[in-house]
Amino acid sequence: MNYICVICVGRLKDRFFEEASAEYEKRLKAFCRLEIVTVSPAALPENPNAAQIHTALEKEADAIIKKIPPAARVYPLCIEGKRLSSEAFAQDLRQAALQGASSAVFVIGGSHGLSERVKALGVVRLSMSEMTFPHRLARIMLLEQIYRAFSINAGSKYHK
Repeated sequence: MNYICVICVGRLKDRFFEEASAEYEKRLKAFCRLEIVTVSPAALPENPNAAQIHTALEKEADAIIKKIPPAARVYPLCIEGKRLSSEAFAQDLRQAALQGASSAVFVIGGSHGLSERVKALGVVRLSMSEMTFPHRLARIMLLEQIYRAFSINAGSKYHK
């Protein structure tokens, strides 16, 4: 896999998240070309109803789908997704590359998640945990796991 894209709804707002992201972006340069794409969250009232949330998710889906390169292997992150060990995740990326996939796109939604249209594009829906994490932290956790997967596949000592 030589191109990894992480599409995120919303920007990092805290300096420590920005610094952590920059660190993993730097580390990943040794393994792949990484691009982090941010999509603006759709505006919602303070207490949105289900229809307003659905409309917002669909608007975000339109923006997300436009950013996905053709033939990319898509991994939407969602609570109902599959939980993989670091080793299994590394093996999935390795197998995808062996089968000819040259790019992978990971999609992190906003606080209301992702549209079913985006989830349907996924070859594997991923879940980090049954626990709930802020989406800014999920980005850092995902970058670390992508770095760990490349490290595992390269046989480095990073993964212990």
